[in-house]
Amino acid sequence: MEKSTALITGASGGIGYELAKVMAKNGINLVLVARSLGKLEELKQELEKEFGISVLCLPADLSDTAQCQKLFTEIQNRKMHIDFLVNNAGFGDFGKFAESEWGKTHQMVELNITSLTFLTRLFLPGMLQRKKGKILNVASTAAFQAGPLMAVYYATKAYVLSFSEAIANELEGTGVTVTALCPGPTQSGFTKAAGMEESGLFKGTRFPTSKDVAEYGYCAMMKGKTLAIHGKLNKVLAFSTRLAPRKVLARAVRRLQDVATKN
Repeated sequence: MEKSTALITGASGGIGYELAKVMAKNGINLVLVARSLGKLEELKQELEKEFGISVLCLPADLSDTAQCQKLFTEIQNRKMHIDFLVNNAGFGDFGKFAESEWGKTHQMVELNITSLTFLTRLFLPGMLQRKKGKILNVASTAAFQAGPLMAVYYATKAYVLSFSEAIANELEGTGVTVTALCPGPTQSGFTKAAGMEESGLFKGTRFPTSKDVAEYGYCAMMKGKTLAIHGKLNKVLAFSTRLAPRKVLARAVRRLQDVATKN
């Protein structure tokens, strides 16, 4: 029986890295995508040796949509079918929007929103033609409210959640499912990349590991769940946002994220 193949973006670290390991453990061949080829090649050697699967590494900066198209064309030229699409690549930035660097902000929107949407549009028709396939879009509990000091990041994740839920509805009965994975704060390289080590939300707090989130997300995807919020407390907090005034929620997030070491 032919093995299934998963394409995972942002696979060089964090949740994407752990998802690659989970899927390899379950006998799924992999196409790993990230900017760093060196890290991908190390992971390829580890997974092929341990699990006997096939791993293809394709370096790409997906904040450039032209590279999304190039990635898809490469897969097509290799006559490969993608059975699982994991849109994990993304990053955040910490600070006041008016003081943000536009180049970084624009790159965030392109990666978190545009590339995720474009890759879904590219690979979804093939899944529909084969009448099977699963898409996992990594959103966040940030999707459920506005996020002062991370305004654009929270907004991008709100898009990912809304987009995922909408197309999940469109795909009912087709054999293809879409899952929005919404982890809360997680032990990963995200906080360092976003410059959040000193924020009140992260400083001195222990959070679930990327492995915990990856295993949960994989199970939710395989079950065809549309919404997957990791952690009981995160579920409670996410659904409580429906009851609280949005202005109050924004103030609460601001208090959490304010830098704890102000003089």
